Amino acid sequence: MITIKHLSKQFVNPDGSIFKVLKDVNCDIQRGEVISIIGPSGTGKSTFLRALNLLDPPTGGEIIFDGENILAKGYPLNKMRQKMGMVFQSFNLFEHLSILDNVTYAPMKLRGTARAEAEAEAMTLLRKVGMGEKAGAMPSDLSGGQKQRVAIARCLAMHPEVILFDEPTSALDPTMVGEVLSVMRQLASEGMTMLIVTHEMKFARDVSTRIFFMNEGIIYEDGTPQQIFENPVHSATKQFVQRIHKLVFEVDGADYDMLGIHTQMAAFCNKYNIAAKREAADKIVDFMTGSVMASRYPYTLRLTYSEMSEIVALDFMKEGVQQSFIGEVKDSLRPLCQEIVEEPTTRGFRVKCIL
Repeated sequence: MITIKHLSKQFVNPDGSIFKVLKDVNCDIQRGEVISIIGPSGTGKSTFLRALNLLDPPTGGEIIFDGENILAKGYPLNKMRQKMGMVFQSFNLFEHLSILDNVTYAPMKLRGTARAEAEAEAMTLLRKVGMGEKAGAMPSDLSGGQKQRVAIARCLAMHPEVILFDEPTSALDPTMVGEVLSVMRQLASEGMTMLIVTHEMKFARDVSTRIFFMNEGIIYEDGTPQQIFENPVHSATKQFVQRIHKLVFEVDGADYDMLGIHTQMAAFCNKYNIAAKREAADKIVDFMTGSVMASRYPYTLRLTYSEMSEIVALDFMKEGVQQSFIGEVKDSLRPLCQEIVEEPTTRGFRVKCIL
């Protein structure tokens, strides 16, 4: 469907130096594939998508779409953009138009669709993304997740052959991410060709047929989700997909700011979309600090989240101890977590509560 050869993109800095965002991107995209593009920030993921539909025209290379080089002089961009839709992280709805008019505008303007036909199809698409009842509302009346679902419906109204998603959930409150990902999963199951720049690792693993790991302006690794997440070839890929986020506190005495711990844990859970684990984490911290750890200062408290496994855990580590210290309170701790792991470390002993 799409062949990309030696695609490059560079910018000229104010001081006249050249900044190369895309260096040499090469790939083939088959019809019906769902490709998630992952990688560190600043490695060209969004620029790659914007280069594909010429929002940021490439500096060099070729893009062959349905057998035609869309970079050739005179190629009609409107023709390409009707076949290659894009969903942005910032929604980009027309604020002065109703939801229904947002979805019907492009088909009527660009394809010449009659209003009655455009509105009938728009309602079908809005119902598809769960927004039928909001057809008469204005964008300002909607939540971020609702706006993004409307943006997807608007994109579908042009009957695209492929949809580019540029971090579609990054601007959303964590509680709204799931509703957008659900719509995207549905599109994937229906065979829509999609390229998705995302930081949602579980979603990328579950929904994709292929994963592009981008690094340093190139596609560093290209493979199936199983290969990329379980057996990556490059060490840079391995380090990225196994990212473990952590929050560490060295609790040195009874006067330590426990309220501050709870506040930081809440922010951590919201940031990584694991807010459902917050209540359990708070209860375990209160239970452990009020009983077991109250006589074991100093100790290390750590909250961790693994993007790959989605495991959230609370660790209590005491240096210089050779055996578990939870003793009789273990049975009281069990209802608060899924699993309790007791393990020695090089410096002492750790009790880990899997949330």
